[in-house]
Amino acid sequence: MADIKVMVVDDSALVRKMMTELLNSDPAIEVIAHASDPVFALEKLKTITPDVITLDIEMPRMDGVTFLKKLMAENPIPVVICSSLAEAGAATTLEAMKSGAVDIITKPRIGVKGFLSESSIEIIDAVKAAGKSKVRKRGKPLDVKPKYTADVILAQKATSMDETTEKIIALGASTGGTNALRDVLAQMPAVSPGILIVQHMPEKFTSAFAGHLNDLCEMDVSEARKGDRLIPGKVLVAPGGKHMLLKRSGAYYHVDIIDGPLVSRHRPSVDVLFRSVARYAGKNAVGCLMTGMGDDGAQGLLEMKMAGARTFAQDEATSVVYGMPQEAWKKGAAEAQVSLNDIPQTLLDACMGKRPKKSFKS
Repeated sequence: MADIKVMVVDDSALVRKMMTELLNSDPAIEVIAHASDPVFALEKLKTITPDVITLDIEMPRMDGVTFLKKLMAENPIPVVICSSLAEAGAATTLEAMKSGAVDIITKPRIGVKGFLSESSIEIIDAVKAAGKSKVRKRGKPLDVKPKYTADVILAQKATSMDETTEKIIALGASTGGTNALRDVLAQMPAVSPGILIVQHMPEKFTSAFAGHLNDLCEMDVSEARKGDRLIPGKVLVAPGGKHMLLKRSGAYYHVDIIDGPLVSRHRPSVDVLFRSVARYAGKNAVGCLMTGMGDDGAQGLLEMKMAGARTFAQDEATSVVYGMPQEAWKKGAAEAQVSLNDIPQTLLDACMGKRPKKSFKS
């Protein structure tokens, strides 16, 4: 029997069919209901209780955001937003994330054969992560299929470059990360060290996400572009569908944006970023792995620690999904587990050489 029961809500009959076939291909998932719009979905929810709902945003009679707000107020169920790649809809999708959705996936592209090879993995993983989120209790952990490591992008090295003393911060997050990162950055002063972020998110949406963060934060936040300098007061968010690496030119940090296979089942991958930070920043870096399913970033955080960086993981109590930070903690990659509210000050203190508070789990 499947562990995760799913309802698919989309006004396109073809998309509903494609999503059902894709999700049912995984033995841990079963699609138990469909709805062509939120009104029909609300009627069906009177008699069934799925573990996860996949939800389109733009639909007739009631839009997805309105449905989501109503659902979260009356009968909270983990919701994964299934959206198109249109940048025009990115702001609405981010509004849905703020309203309680746990993740964003890209709607299957009709007639594009290559879409299913990589994106099917991302869709299935997103639904599994939603099924384990704290919006609703879940059962036993689900198996993870074999995946690439950061070796396919950047070969591991034992040494790092430490000629500069300028501090940088590297953050990685997945499910629940959009809101968690917003809370962290909102507390960072304008003069904070430069920050690099990998948030698992489809392409096109990262630009709107960065813009949303920029409106809320004192630091200057933007989606990273190849060659962008990382300087104090600057936050660079990895673009969806690309890997982001830290590089050095003399004493100056900059980023490289490259294509490549999924690493730790993701692109962008936290492991790729963290490995590059270990190599090019070493002891001048501070890293934190935050809420999300799976183990992307755990190995990279360990490599940062071995290179002399200060490393932390978000604690279980404040993680939407305690997967990635748990794996980092199990590996010994983090010196302490920190609550979401304490992460900003912990990062700043670590940049100044201070140790974490005794109240933290270490």
